[in-house]
Amino acid sequence: MTAFTLSALDQSSVASGRTPGEAIRETIALAQHCDALGFRRYWCAEHHNSASHAGTAPEVLLAAIGATTKRIRIGSAGIMLPHYASLKVAEQFRVLEAIAPGRVDLGVGRAPGSDGRTAFALNPAANQAADRFPAQVMEVLGWQGDGLPENHPFRAIVAQPAVETRPEMWILGSSDYGAQVAGYFALPYCFAHFFSDGGGSEQAIAVYRESFQPKPDMAGRLAAPHPALGVYCLVADTEAEAKRLFRSRELWRLKRDRGLYLPLPSVEEAEAHSYSDLELSRIEKMRETAMVGAPEQVKAKLEALSAAHGGIAEFAVITHCHDPAARRHSYTLLAETFGLKAA
Repeated sequence: MTAFTLSALDQSSVASGRTPGEAIRETIALAQHCDALGFRRYWCAEHHNSASHAGTAPEVLLAAIGATTKRIRIGSAGIMLPHYASLKVAEQFRVLEAIAPGRVDLGVGRAPGSDGRTAFALNPAANQAADRFPAQVMEVLGWQGDGLPENHPFRAIVAQPAVETRPEMWILGSSDYGAQVAGYFALPYCFAHFFSDGGGSEQAIAVYRESFQPKPDMAGRLAAPHPALGVYCLVADTEAEAKRLFRSRELWRLKRDRGLYLPLPSVEEAEAHSYSDLELSRIEKMRETAMVGAPEQVKAKLEALSAAHGGIAEFAVITHCHDPAARRHSYTLLAETFGLKAA
């Protein structure tokens, strides 16, 4: 029996020929679909100044999802904490708890989720903000119920609204840094495997386990590590169909690796592209490690990936696919293959 949990991760990707507004509405519809299928969580990412992704404000998007779903946990993957005041983030997620009590995740990251200029537009002190990431994590936890240190200048401030439940806080990242922060605070950790094609994931998960300091007596903290991976998966009825659909992602990644953040091309656009020998070589490497195929093939790949990391507690699955119906079907096939059921 599979030992890991399956969740969903969405970047609200913009597809060629469709608008960013449609991407946001597709996210809400897919969240409802995953709710009915039995996925554990539905996470929304944060990106800025990008033609590739429309999800600039996950906290707003999560409010819509929380109000239109029944059982699935909803969360951010993640809020880029250095852009914002800790109190404001704590307040936003207290509001989300009021909308969807007991099923909110507050995933935070240190990366800008944008270019350097945009980071300064979001926070004029961006050159110093990232250094405060551990302190901000402590502050958010404080305003979610831990309380702030006695010498903290804002200790007397109460984050509102007063709600009975608190979000489950996660640390997200693609390096050892976030793994160490998660371990220190005894929080669950998710490595962005899809972002780096897995580079550094095994080391980061090992660092997380090694640096973990159990805090079982503190609310919202863990007694043991909870390692997760955000992975790209694309499942279709046949391997050939999955590989055909994957052509969109292949071309998009080639462009992204050149610093071009563009809408996701259609399969037809990808098939019509004139590829250089270097691009074809890069695509072959992508295909070697891609979680793409028929249901049982992808299941075997996920199980092998978990084993390679010493056991993964959870996979947050992202499916970057131009056809929204094919994307929904991919999640349906995953749910069926792993025997997911909505409570």
